[in-house]
Amino acid sequence: MKYLLDTSVILELLLDQSSADSVQRFLMGAPKGSLHISEFALYSIGILLFRRKEQDVFLQAVNDLLVVGGVGLIRLDVKEMDEIAEISKRVGLDFDDAYQYTAAEKYKLVLVSFDKHFDRTDIGRKTPEEILRSSH
Repeated sequence: MKYLLDTSVILELLLDQSSADSVQRFLMGAPKGSLHISEFALYSIGILLFRRKEQDVFLQAVNDLLVVGGVGLIRLDVKEMDEIAEISKRVGLDFDDAYQYTAAEKYKLVLVSFDKHFDRTDIGRKTPEEILRSSH
C-alpha cells in the first residue's frame, strides 16, 4: 500500500502533539518507497514553521523525510487545477484539502490525515493509528 501524508500528520509530529508517537511509529514502520507528500503540503508546513521562526525545524524535517527518509515528493500540474476546483465544489473542501484529495486520487495513494473533512469524500482517509492497527 502507498500513502499520501497530509499536512496534519507531519505537523502532528513536528509540533509534538498528542498523536506524535503514533505518527512516528507509522513513519518508521512504513516500507521504503510507500510514503509520499505533496509539494503543496511541504510548502504549507514551511509557511507555518517559518511564521513560528522554526526554520531549522523545517530544514531538519525536509532532510529527515525527503533526503534521508525516502519520502516521495509529488505535485499536481496546472492542468489539474480544474479538478481541484471541481472537487472543492462537489464535496465542499477548501483548496488545500481539495489539492490533497486530487493528488491522492491521481497517484492512487491512501490519504493519511487527521482532518475529518476527508471523511465526507469517496476516498476517505486513514489515521496513522488505523493503519498501525490494521497491519498487526
